[in-house]
Amino acid sequence: MTPNFNDDLVQKLRDLTIEAGAAILEIYHTDFEIRSKADSSPVTEADEKAEAIILAGLTELAPDIPAIGEEAYTAGVRPDISGGVFWLVDALDGTKEFVNKRDEFTVNIALIENGEPIFGIVYAPAIAKSFWGGDFGAYAQDADGEQRAISARVPAADGIVVVASRSHRAGEEEFLADYTVKEIINSGSSLKICLIAAGEADLYPRLGPTSEWDIAAGHAVLSAAGGSITQIDGAPFVYGKDNIRNPHFLAKGR
Repeated sequence: MTPNFNDDLVQKLRDLTIEAGAAILEIYHTDFEIRSKADSSPVTEADEKAEAIILAGLTELAPDIPAIGEEAYTAGVRPDISGGVFWLVDALDGTKEFVNKRDEFTVNIALIENGEPIFGIVYAPAIAKSFWGGDFGAYAQDADGEQRAISARVPAADGIVVVASRSHRAGEEEFLADYTVKEIINSGSSLKICLIAAGEADLYPRLGPTSEWDIAAGHAVLSAAGGSITQIDGAPFVYGKDNIRNPHFLAKGR
């Protein structure tokens, strides 16, 4: 059963990301060990501790809804998601930013229903900034604690603002040759999608590899803010595929 995202549940989920973020920051300020997973991507104790906190919290809040976490899934845990409703968790998105002591890593929780993200939270603990969204709208909170509604914007007539990955590039420059680009903002993790949701950028093309948990929460926030994510050819972008890897995609505002 899909939960009712009332104020109480949303706050409990936000608190869960804050708790996971606190665990991440404890490790962030130490000389932590960096290991490599089977796909050669980096993983740290922070990834694992934060995911354990979130998965336990989700089980307590919604015991009947299965959850896919990046680290557990990579280790071979494959929950049954045939019911069509499940959580997607990336407890530390932007591990490369984390490893390189850049503050743009995030905690991500999304709920998927019938292939679509219907709720998501993106929390950046190092800068105390969060974004969340669902059928109730899209919101952001900065380090000062002020909450505000956010909305994707219509691009300006004189050109678009593009967000791009700091760590991964795979032909995006060639793709953008057909656009009038007036600014490129480099950012890490799912914050790129949230910049579009907040009306601070217009387009994020991704032609490199990603997995479903990397963007599901940001996708939910962007959709709630009036934007969209599609495959590069405009086809719908869906979750819960047999292959957890994403096709190339385009995130955009209005």
